[in-house]
Order: sequence, then C-alpha cells, then structure tokens
Amino acid sequence: MNIQLFSKKNTKPSIWTGGLTYEYMIYPKTANYSDRDFAFRISSATIEEVPSEFTKFKGYYRYLVMLDNRLQIEVNKEKKAYEKYEIFEFNSDDDVTSYTKGTDFNWMVSEKISHQKLEIASHNQNCNAEVVILFSLDTTVITIDGKPYPLEPYDLLVIENPKKENVMLHFSTECLFGMLDF
Repeated sequence: MNIQLFSKKNTKPSIWTGGLTYEYMIYPKTANYSDRDFAFRISSATIEEVPSEFTKFKGYYRYLVMLDNRLQIEVNKEKKAYEKYEIFEFNSDDDVTSYTKGTDFNWMVSEKISHQKLEIASHNQNCNAEVVILFSLDTTVITIDGKPYPLEPYDLLVIENPKKENVMLHFSTECLFGMLDF
C-alpha cells in the first residue's frame, strides 16, 4: 500500500479559459494531461470568468464540488444549481457553462474505469478499493489504520492499494472521499 500527501501549497497553477487550475495528481504518473491518456486526474480550479465554458474531455466522467460558493450552471442547455460541497457529476463531453465565480474540486475519471464513487464522509470508513482519495475541506486529521495524517484545507491524500487490502479510515472533520477500482 502506498500513501501520498499532495499539499495545496505545493501545487502550481496553469491557465484554463475560465481561470487557473491546480493539478494535484495525474494517474498513471507517465500520463500527460494534454494527451488525454490518463486513468484519472485530480485538480482544483478557480472560475474567474462568467460565463465560462468547461473544457470537454471525451471519454471521461467528472465529479465537481464547489469549495466556496454555490454553483449555477447550464448542462446541455438545462439550468442547474448546486450548493457548496454538493457533488455535481457529469459526462465530460457535455456542454457545461458556469455562471458562478469560485474555487472547485475536480476529479476526472476515464470511462474505462467502471467502478468509482465520490461522497462527503465525516465518520469511520472501511474500504478495500484499489485507489482511495481523501480531499480535506478544512483542517483535519485522517487516521489510516491507526496512523494520523494531518491535512490543511484543500490538501489531498491518496492511497494506492493494488492488493485491495482492508483499510480503516477515521476523519476528524468532513472530507471528500473517493474510491475507484480498475
């Protein structure tokens, strides 16, 4: 089992048409964002232009969570609204226009991966997924099999668990909790 901490303060921004994006992780490490050859990618972005068009990624499914604001969007010409921390799931080939400024969490997963899930967790979890992602919404401590990992707001902890061992997790505060199996 491999546990990695990706600190928000160590991410470097790049520009997208509506603001800045901060890539935490791309998997596998040999993948390239512009080649669109990754199994999954975890990032956070600022939405600074209103309206702004989300970048399309054919062959990917996305989870987006606003971290500091409500989300007012239009998906394939249908108006939708999401509260802060509410999970917005969509096909990355959809036409998505945002009418909200703010900061988001963004998880892109290849459609080739059939089992993935993202939720808000605030209690003990027991899982055996191949990959577990834990994104802190506030200062928190995540305990993994009895070992504490302190996180600042918007830090990311990733557990690679290729043997699918049983992992006990405890959260001191709410976190985004994602799992996937290849």
